Amino acid sequence: QVQLVESGGGLVQAGDSLRLSCAVSGGTFKRVVMAWFRQAPGKEREFVATTPWNGGGTLAADSVKGRFTCSRDNAKNTVYLQMNSLKPEDTAVYYCAADTRPFATRRKEDYAYWGQGTQVTVSS
Repeated sequence: QVQLVESGGGLVQAGDSLRLSCAVSGGTFKRVVMAWFRQAPGKEREFVATTPWNGGGTLAADSVKGRFTCSRDNAKNTVYLQMNSLKPEDTAVYYCAADTRPFATRRKEDYAYWGQGTQVTVSS
């Protein structure tokens, strides 16, 4: 059973940076695809970013491209989301997600395991 625990959220001002972490346990981390999603009040959960198991770059949503970077440390069983130049519209609960499928996708329905979420609030 894969378990995910996020950390690193908080209240920041527009233009600031935050780094979220997601610690993974209970599975073979290298074989687990990971992704970040977020959900703002009254909105559907949406894809944010993912990175391949070998750390080869970030696949990001258009809304965060160039500002957010996803990375993973397989030795620490941890995946990160570095968020720079934060905007008020980035305010949401951020979730990390995992699945044992061979390739990451942007669809939340494709992920079997979810963390509890961490709140990110960006003030203007």
